[in-house]
Amino acid sequence: MSKVTFKGQPIQVDGTFPTAGQSAPAFSLVSKDLADVSLANFAGKRKVLNIFPSVDTPTCAASVRHFNESASKLDNAVVLCISADLPFAQARFCGAEGLDNVVSLSMMRGHQFLKDYGVAIAEGPLAGLAARAVVVLDAHDKVIHAQLVDEIAHEPDYEAALKVLG
Repeated sequence: MSKVTFKGQPIQVDGTFPTAGQSAPAFSLVSKDLADVSLANFAGKRKVLNIFPSVDTPTCAASVRHFNESASKLDNAVVLCISADLPFAQARFCGAEGLDNVVSLSMMRGHQFLKDYGVAIAEGPLAGLAARAVVVLDAHDKVIHAQLVDEIAHEPDYEAALKVLG
């Protein structure tokens, strides 16, 4: 269990947030074509998990735009933008913005992800959504960077996340 804030108000986040050196928990999420997608679908690639409450908020949208721009410059890496938004909303946003360097994944059928990755907002107006976090995995699914953003309304430390990918 962790504590973060939302607009300055403390909120409890359930689950155990991953730390550098541990193996990433497996997951099954939903892609824009409604297919189930697992961590194994990206085997052999380095992964940036951009986790956030909803693409319909300015900060979340900014993180998707930023990682989309950075993704094209990464070798053997994929950026997974993970939220509780329905795949339709994720696809609409990325399509309207011309964001095609990231993969949007929905927790529509993958609610276990919230607790397994320690990002389950347990209270307050965003209860049931994901706290803002970035988890970077190597090609063998080991965590090489993890940031649970202390204030949900703030953007993550992009530089620190991308630096570990060289």
